[in-house]
Amino acid sequence: MGRRERTRKRSIKVKDKKRFIISLSIILIIIIMAIFLLIQKNENKQLKTLETSAKIEKSEESEETNSSISLVMVGDYLIHSSIYKDASRNAKYNGYDFKPMLTYIKEKVRNYDLAYYNQETILGGTELGLSDYPTFNSPYEAGDAMIDAGFNLVSLATNHTLDSGSKAVLNSRAYWDKQEDVLAVGSYDSFERQEETVIKEKNNISYAMLNYTYGTNGIAVPEGKEYLVNVWPTNLNINDPEKDEMYIDYKERVKEDVEKLRDKVDVLIVAMHWGVEYTSEPTEYEKDAAEFLANLGVDIVIGTHPHVIQPVTWIDDTLVIYSLGNFISAQYQNDNYNKMVGLMSSLKINKTKNSDGTKITIDDVQNELIYTYYNTSNWSDFKVIPFSNPDIAKYLPKYESVYERYKKIVQKYDENMVVNPCA
Repeated sequence: MGRRERTRKRSIKVKDKKRFIISLSIILIIIIMAIFLLIQKNENKQLKTLETSAKIEKSEESEETNSSISLVMVGDYLIHSSIYKDASRNAKYNGYDFKPMLTYIKEKVRNYDLAYYNQETILGGTELGLSDYPTFNSPYEAGDAMIDAGFNLVSLATNHTLDSGSKAVLNSRAYWDKQEDVLAVGSYDSFERQEETVIKEKNNISYAMLNYTYGTNGIAVPEGKEYLVNVWPTNLNINDPEKDEMYIDYKERVKEDVEKLRDKVDVLIVAMHWGVEYTSEPTEYEKDAAEFLANLGVDIVIGTHPHVIQPVTWIDDTLVIYSLGNFISAQYQNDNYNKMVGLMSSLKINKTKNSDGTKITIDDVQNELIYTYYNTSNWSDFKVIPFSNPDIAKYLPKYESVYERYKKIVQKYDENMVVNPCA
């Protein structure tokens, strides 16, 4: 083999070695770049994941939920004998039918989530014998008609709760306990039931109601059975309630009741059976008690017992209806119709929940006058008519002047309080 050929072969080997080294370097560069790109991709993926998580977390924090419920309220359901006799005539068979009396009202009430009324006379049932003033006892069918009309909030503590004795109270409690969708408070069958915390919910808004009466018409609450009716007696020192020890004691009890519920519910209602009958001006006792309840954080104070309308106003954020007047009764009419004209108040409760917490507001407060008609010649054909219904003219020809009179009473403490126009 010549020298030139050997030189050529060595040159080829050197070139092959260089190609190998170059190829290997390229492969290593590709591998390194691939590893780099993979690392970069993972980092970007993790960054995107973190950004997505942050967006979700921020979205959850800023998400706001809103809900609301509507409430309507009427006053004393006062079942005189002429009313249950009329209900007896309405019944197709034996028993009592109060539903025709509520036809006009049912049209209104069915539009609300919650509907309150005060059961002035005890529903002790016919087995105890029905009775009229001054010691009432009413049939269960009176309650049936109100439930049928859509009422589901009932106050039971009144000055007539003990009219027919303990048995009537127990019968009443048993009747209301059967009504699953109704919250009836103020009168119980045991201390355990009296102390029980009952909370209801509608549209994600929780609510509860407390109820007290100023007294029981001189009928002593049986010793050891104070659970039969929640009594918050009027103070004796009307001009200086702080000097009345009994009044202070009951204030403490009510304070405990309110505080037990206040932080557990969105809306707390207190129904007060108070005041002086047939007076359109709230007493100092009513005003003092309303202020006390407002300071405890009660949302709505509903007043009954005077049998006539009293003003509606705000104490800070607490709506106070001093008296809704009668819802239905057979009390004598006078030129002012004061015992036959009642109030149907309504409002909207709003709940807003976001990262800042939960906020409850009450708005759209409206008041409508209602009239209890009956045939005065034979005490029959009882019915309740809203002033906004065109038929009001047929049953109460003077309705426009009557409307102006009671509108002024409703607005006495708050000229901006809405009183719905009449037909």
